[in-house]
Parts: sequence; structure tokens; C-alpha cells
Amino acid sequence: MKFKKARSLHFFSPNSLNKTDFHYFCIMIYPSNFEQKLGFDIIRNLIAENCISDMGKTFVSNIRFSAKANIINTLLTQSQEFTNILIFGESFPSSNFFDLRKELIRVKLPGTYIEQESLFDLKSSLLAIKNILGFFNKSEEQNFIELKKLSENIYVPKEIISGCEKIIDDKGEIRDNASQELSEIRHKLNSKARQVLRETKKAFAQAKKSGWVPDNTDMTIRNGRTVIPLRASDKRAIGGFIHDESSTGQTVFVEPAVSFELSNQIRELENEERREIIKILIDFTNDVRPFINELISAYRYLGIIDFIRAKALFSIKIKADIPKFSNGDGFDIKNAVHPLLWLTHSKNNKEVVPLDLKLDNENRILLISGPNAGGKSVCLKTTGLLQYMFQCGLPIPVSPNSEMRVFKNLFIDIGDEQSLENDLSTYSSHLLNMKYFLRHANAETLFMIDEFGTGTEPQLGGSIAEATLESLNKKESFGLITTHYSNLKIAADKIPGLFNGAMLFDSKEMKPLYRLQMGKPGSSFAFEIAKKIGFPSYVLNRAKKKSGGKHVRFDQQLQQLETDKMMLQKQKQKVETTDDQLSRTVEKYTNLLTELEKSKKQFIADAKEEALRIIESSNKVVERTIREIKEAQADKAKTKEIREQLEKSKDALREIKNEREKIKEKNEKIKEKRGKTQDKDTEAANDKITEGTSGLAPGDHVRVKGTDMLGELHSISGDEAFVNVNDIKLKTSLRKLVRAKKPKTKTKLLKSSFSGIAKDINQKAANFRLSLDLRGMRVDEAMSELQRYVDDAMILSIKEVSILHGKGNGILRPVIREYLRSVDEILSFGDAPLDQGGAGITKVFFDR
Repeated sequence: MKFKKARSLHFFSPNSLNKTDFHYFCIMIYPSNFEQKLGFDIIRNLIAENCISDMGKTFVSNIRFSAKANIINTLLTQSQEFTNILIFGESFPSSNFFDLRKELIRVKLPGTYIEQESLFDLKSSLLAIKNILGFFNKSEEQNFIELKKLSENIYVPKEIISGCEKIIDDKGEIRDNASQELSEIRHKLNSKARQVLRETKKAFAQAKKSGWVPDNTDMTIRNGRTVIPLRASDKRAIGGFIHDESSTGQTVFVEPAVSFELSNQIRELENEERREIIKILIDFTNDVRPFINELISAYRYLGIIDFIRAKALFSIKIKADIPKFSNGDGFDIKNAVHPLLWLTHSKNNKEVVPLDLKLDNENRILLISGPNAGGKSVCLKTTGLLQYMFQCGLPIPVSPNSEMRVFKNLFIDIGDEQSLENDLSTYSSHLLNMKYFLRHANAETLFMIDEFGTGTEPQLGGSIAEATLESLNKKESFGLITTHYSNLKIAADKIPGLFNGAMLFDSKEMKPLYRLQMGKPGSSFAFEIAKKIGFPSYVLNRAKKKSGGKHVRFDQQLQQLETDKMMLQKQKQKVETTDDQLSRTVEKYTNLLTELEKSKKQFIADAKEEALRIIESSNKVVERTIREIKEAQADKAKTKEIREQLEKSKDALREIKNEREKIKEKNEKIKEKRGKTQDKDTEAANDKITEGTSGLAPGDHVRVKGTDMLGELHSISGDEAFVNVNDIKLKTSLRKLVRAKKPKTKTKLLKSSFSGIAKDINQKAANFRLSLDLRGMRVDEAMSELQRYVDDAMILSIKEVSILHGKGNGILRPVIREYLRSVDEILSFGDAPLDQGGAGITKVFFDR
């Protein structure tokens, strides 16, 4: 019997767990290689790949199946909240997730101290924990409720972080001012080192002048000492200590006697330096020791956050969601896909047909039939894997309105379990599995059986399978079974609690549709598939006769039913589509008619108003004319003049009428001209760009398009231009420049156009550090930081910077160097000197 204890990996506040939270109860997952059979081991590895730290990976390896709904709900909510952070929230701290718990446990013993390298990791990781706690503290109260519960009682003393800052710098080196004694020792060291170099150079110059030094050689380092290369014949020409010789023996490397004693003094000072550093570390560790338990809890919290973040990233990758908890005893999954199948098909741009499946008290056990390679086993594995993921607290790729229930037992019988060592055939192994199912299944069990009853004589195997099925049904278990046996399909139609399902098949194209249809059995399409692949027809005809035709007719009836239903569904879909199109067309024309009616009413109202104005104007002109004629007492000259004025008024009215007609004609053609006008505007804009950039030469005053930035064109190199802006030379694309007028005063130009730029550059210069620490970051995060850092360095004309990436065998170092090779402005790069970090740091030199 296979028993497993459900481990409550629900991550409530680490310091508030009690025995009730770790309620143990018996659950059964069968067989022992359940996860491997369904592919959950691959899911586990994919989640672990998203972890930043080994702490997170440890939690991934401890993922366990749970049968407590409250635990499952908490785990799902934590993942959902972190998914929201990654998709919608601000940048979350996701670097320097180092595990210092072993080091902290080691230094619990008085007299021990934290190593220098561990101190640097302690500083970085405690800052990461502090930033994470700050992230949740700054968020709104109603957000991230479950994640905030994790940070309760997590405490990182500020004194420890400030102590780390005081002792160690950003390069992981002990600061000179970590203590007064260390500062004095290092001052003496630097003085002695300069003196040694000065004396050695003097001796080298004398030796070279005397001809004792081989051609094309210089001072070098041997055994940590500065030495002079001398010909073997002249090795005693200057007094000193021989440290090494060349492979040919013709050159020896001598440390001059004058610097030998000084070098010994340096060694003594270095020993004093080491003793003082140990003293500093011991004092610091003594201050840390009272808080070790709190710090261990904080690092466990960091591992949990890493773990939840990894789950959230995986959920985003497979487009997972959180289903509802079922109120009844069954479940109803909608639009479910197998996550591993989906990931594989997505890479190849292939579609995955979603699965809809519902089990309840009336229909608890589903028998799935259909052709081989039609998707029966995938349907079964998808259901089993998603149920297991759900009860492990992982979001699953289903519709959010799906409903899942919690089972205590999951049993599967999938694949061939024959064993030569245990003398088990395929059928024997299936029988042993069925024996286990019959003994332990109950109403809280979900079982899945693939190819039920196969592996022995069909009639006998089918009978045993049917009897087993009846017994499992009496235990009120839930299950999925795939089969080709007709007696099981018939039994599923007769026995309450059982029901049939079919994997659909396109009988015309002779290809599976990979879609489950519940309610009726499926056909194996054995004869049709055989005919499709060119199997001999005379053999198929004899086979039909031997089968008596009864089974064939049964399959043909099933096929016809499936075909008819598919045709009806297609017709229904076509009608619905046509109806939607008709509805949209009617709505479109109704809206158009409404707009036309509005326009018509407005046009008539405008016309009436204009006509009334014209009539009123005409009446006034006529009345005035009559009055003036009467006043002139029919004087011919005056009458003629008045008539001319009347004609002018008529002409004015005609002009108003003509103008109205032109406006009306223009409005009718506006739609036709709109498209042409847009094309002309685009062409004019392109002409303007070309006109603005053509003919530019050094010395011209220019402006950067889309900005108020003015400057003097310094030089042109191909498609690039260098512009002098406030005595700062900026590089930009030539296409972005347009000719500008020369400013009246230089002072005004600088103040109006470049004060913001100068302020920004000064701000960058004030905050810029000569080293960038990328240790502990993922590749994508590290590259984003590196690109921004290199851009800032080039803007500020920095000549030399250091990139900290560590000495491990990971991918970070080669990826960083591959990017540095692609930057034209970088003159060279390489490992830092051994005394400055060696292969763990890359020195970068810019071309200035």
C-alpha cells in the first residue's frame, strides 16, 4: 500500500505556525512514479528554472499534494497576487537572493567570524530583503493580502545593514576606514609599495644602462615581488634575490637588494592588515550574533518569495488561471490545455484543442472511446495533471469560470508496467493496479485508466473490465477510462453513474479532431483507417464478414450520428454568423438613416433661415428704392442711380446664392477628397523632412526634431551627426536634424534649450559609480542594467569602469562580454588585475 503524508507547504507567516496548521492526514497517490507518468516532474523543473536562489529551488522540490482546501486556496492566492505584481505592478526587487543561513549557523559559536566574501553577500541579500519588505509596506492596504502575511514578524536590524556598509564597499573589499588601525596600516603599505617601485625602477634603469637587461624586456612580477630580468651571465651584477629564471635559463629574475628589505616590511604590514581585518570581522559578528535567529527567518522568507515568484512566472508562461472551488462533489473544467503540450506546440506555431470535461454525482465515471491517436490518452493525462497541479497550489491553464473539487486520492493506470525482474506481464501489471484501486477507492478518489481491459483475450478481458468498473462505480468514485471495448460502451449507457464520451473524428478527411464530446460512445474507425492507409481491400472484406457485420454497422451508425451532429453544428454556426452580420448591417443602416434625417432637418432649417434673410434683405432694398424715387420726385438722373444700386443689390444676392451652391457641392465631395488629402499630407511631410536635412554642413545651427534642443552642427559621419549643445558634444542621427535660425544670444539659447539637459547630465554624473554589480541577477535583468550603465558611461565620457559578475561557471560572464564586443565605443575590456578581483571583474575601457 502506498501512503503519503500531506505536507502543508502553505507559507503562512514563518513565525506563527502551529501544530494545527500542519494537520497530517492520510492521502494516497498511486503509483509511486505518479509524477513521472503525468509529467509533473517536468513541471517542477520548469518552475525551478525561474528561481534566483537555491532556497527557492529547495521549496520547489518540496511541492506536495494537499487535500485541504484552505491550504490550496492560500497557495493559489499567493501565486495570483505575485502574478499581478509581475504584470501590473512596479519593478519588484529580484536580485541578490543569497542564502546565508549556513554561514549564520556556523558563526553562532563565539570566536568565529563571517568571512569577507560572505559579508558582501550578507550585505547585498539583507538589502534585498529590506527592499522587498519596503515594497509591500508602500503598497495599498487592500493589495497583496496573502503576501503581506508572509512578511509579518520578519525583522532585519538596521544596525546590521549599516555595519555592513561601514565595513565593506561595493566591490566586496574592506574599506580603509573600517577602523583607525586599518587606515594607518594601509597608509604605510601604500608608502612602502611606492618606495619599492621607485627603488626597483632606479635599479632597472642602471642595469639597462649597463647592458645587463635583455632586449625588449621590462620589470615584471614573480612570487608577488617586483623583479628585474637580467642575463644569466650578469645575474650577480646587482645584489639581490633570484626568484625565477626563464625556460631557456638565459634570463633570471632578480629582486634588487635595495627593495628586498622593503618588500619584507610590506609582507609584515600585509599580515598586520589581515589580522586587523579579522579583528573587525569578529567585532561585527559579535554584534550580529544576538539576531541570528531573526536573520535565519528572514532568509527563509526570502526563499519563499523566490519560490512564489518562480510559480508566478511559470503561470504567466502557460497562461494559467485560478479556477473556482466546486460547491458540489464534482468538477467542471473548461478550455483546459495540457501545459507541456501547449509549450511544445507554441514553439512550432501549432494549435492545441482545449478540453471541456464535467463530472458530477449523476455522471461520475466517463468512458472515452474513439480512434487510436485521437487524443483519448491526452485527455486523460490533461485531467490528471491539472488536478494534481491544482492540489499542489499551482494555477492551471483553464478558464477562470471552471470549477475544481478537492480529492484525497489520485490513482492512475497509464502505460506499460511489465517487469522482467518481478515476472510481470503487461496485463498482470494492469490487474495489480486494478486490485489496488478496488481495495482503496472511495467517494474521495479520482482514478484514471488508459486502455481499460487490454493485454489479454478481448472477451475475457472485457468481462473482467466490466465487473471492475461496476465495483468502482458502487464505491462512488470518480474516474476517466479510455477503451475500445463495446461491452463497456453499452454498460455505460445502462448503469447509473457511468456515461460515454467520444473523441471526434473527421470521417471525410480521415483525421482526428482531438475534441471530446460527452454523451455518446465513439467509433474506433478501424476499417476506415485501414482503408485510408492502403490496407488490402480483400483482407478488409474478409474481416467484415468474420465480424458478422454487426459491429461494423454499429460503428457506421455511430459515425453517421457524429457526422450529422457536426454538420448541424456547422449549419448552426453559419446561421448564427449570418444573423450577426445581418444584425450589424441593419444597425449600420438604421444609424445612417438617423444621421441623414438629422442632416436633412438641419439643412431645411438652414435653408429656410437663409431664404427668410434674403427676402427680408430684398424687401428692404425695394422699399428704400421706392422711397428714394419718391423723394427725388422722379428725377431721371437720380432714378437711374437708384436703379443701378438696386441691380448691385441683386448681384450681391446672386453671389450669396452661388456661394451656397459651392459649399453644398464641396460638402458632397469631402469624403472623396479626405483620402487624397491624407496622402498629400504624408508626401508633403516627407518632402519637408528631406528639405530640412539636405544641405546641412558643419557650423550650421540645427534643431533636433520633436524637441526644443538647439545647437551647432560639429561634424557629420555617414548617417550620424555630432552636435555641440552647451559645450557638450552629442551624437544623433542626421535625419533627426533640421536647420534652425541662429539664436540672438548664446546665453539665451543655452538657458532656453539646454538647462534641462545639463541638469540631467549633472544628475547622472553625481549618481554614477565606477563599478556595476550584476552578481545574483538573471541574464535578462543583468543585460538591461548593463546596457543602461554603458549608455550613461558614454554620455558622461567615462574612460574606465568595472563590471562585477563573479568567478562562477555560469552564463553571465560570457553574455556580458558578448555584449561589450558589440559596442563600437568600447576600446577594450578584460579581467581585472588579480589584486582587484581577477576573473570575477571585467575592466572596460572606452574610446575617448
